[in-house]
Amino acid sequence: MERTNAWKAYEEKDLKTVQEIGEEYRDLISRCKTEREWAREIVRRLEAKGYVSLDTVRRQKGKLKAGDRVYVNRMGKAVLSFYLGQEDLENGMNIVGAHIDSPRLDFKQNPLYEDSDLAYGDTHYYGGIKKYQWVARPLALHGTVVKKDGTALDLVIGEKDDDPVVGISDLLIHLSADQMGKKLSEGIGGEDLDVILAGQPLKGEEKDAVKATLLRILKDQYGIEEEDFISAEIEVVPAGKARDFGLDRSMIIGYGHDDRVCSYAELKAIEQIEGTPKVTCCGMFVDKEEIGSVGATGMRANYLENAAAEILELMGNYSELKVRRALQNSRMLSCDVSAGYDPLYASVFEKKNAAYLGRGVCFNKYTGSRGKSGSNDANAEFMGRLRCIMDGNQIRWQTAELGKVDAGGGGTIAYICALYGMEVIDSGVAVLSMHAPCEIISKADLYEAVRAYHAFMMEA
Repeated sequence: MERTNAWKAYEEKDLKTVQEIGEEYRDLISRCKTEREWAREIVRRLEAKGYVSLDTVRRQKGKLKAGDRVYVNRMGKAVLSFYLGQEDLENGMNIVGAHIDSPRLDFKQNPLYEDSDLAYGDTHYYGGIKKYQWVARPLALHGTVVKKDGTALDLVIGEKDDDPVVGISDLLIHLSADQMGKKLSEGIGGEDLDVILAGQPLKGEEKDAVKATLLRILKDQYGIEEEDFISAEIEVVPAGKARDFGLDRSMIIGYGHDDRVCSYAELKAIEQIEGTPKVTCCGMFVDKEEIGSVGATGMRANYLENAAAEILELMGNYSELKVRRALQNSRMLSCDVSAGYDPLYASVFEKKNAAYLGRGVCFNKYTGSRGKSGSNDANAEFMGRLRCIMDGNQIRWQTAELGKVDAGGGGTIAYICALYGMEVIDSGVAVLSMHAPCEIISKADLYEAVRAYHAFMMEA
């Protein structure tokens, strides 16, 4: 029952492909660190493959048929893709879905202030983080600022070699007796995660002169006024590129593997579809998973249901019942990362039911916490079908749980999609240091995820 390491089975051509995919992915996560940046990249690549906006087809009063490719761009933060198959949509779709948001720090709406000759940006952390991991490290600013006239300005500071970076200070060890005596979760508080932005006073200013310098830079170099932060989304993320990890270059370390590694594998699999598939292939790239899949761009919103209705209408085949059938008859891989077994923290893992780096794509029959609370819990019939698909395509795969039963837990978008009645199971890539500013994945697992997601979508 023990799964062998995937690297052992690779021939020379496989090793070459593994490294090529790893290199492309490493470049993308170095450039696309927010859900907006990742969504733009997804749309660009979909359009390069012939996908057309569903809104454009509708506005032009067009029609859809088998073989057509359309996408939905939801507020620039979530994307759905549909490669229409030969079978009626009401018979269901093969859906692969992942989220594209990652844990981070967000600027508050009124973030700028000065204290003791330093200018700061006040933040509110997003998602589950260990706050102490975000101090004393170079950070970058990525985001979008929307001015009152509706003009949108994209902002990236801290990624070019000659860019300045920002960061959060930590207390020196010599004065840390009280801090070191606290619980790890209390050593750094949420309101302590304020980013240092400037330290030079503007000549001629008597009050908040350093903040005045900051405001001058923002206006002169970026066209941003202080009031513009009210309608801005500025994300604070780790600065710098993802890197090959390990002297053998078998892994990648970088920010945002959760869950850009699965969304990349999904996108790569979609790009490999050729001809007209028998069953409609749907790709979902969704937002807000890290905070409960809420809001208009999270999976709890109804844009999948709405898109299915629009497609049926444009195929001349709409009814409310057919929309319900299309969703209920679908099959889905909910693609999210799994906690990689770490021998340095073996006490929280159950070894024979853990995910291991390098042993292929993971399938989590259930997630949740303790008594499977908040879990989807896929049925045995669907798991049996997946075994057939994976083994039939010689894909390396493994099963996993998220740690020991009482050690903690977590959730994905699987249970939300299961509300439609469709078959859903969690599938993903094992990650070390999950939710840290720098996470680690195996290139072999990424490669097997691409193969697995493509094989699943092409299954009749």
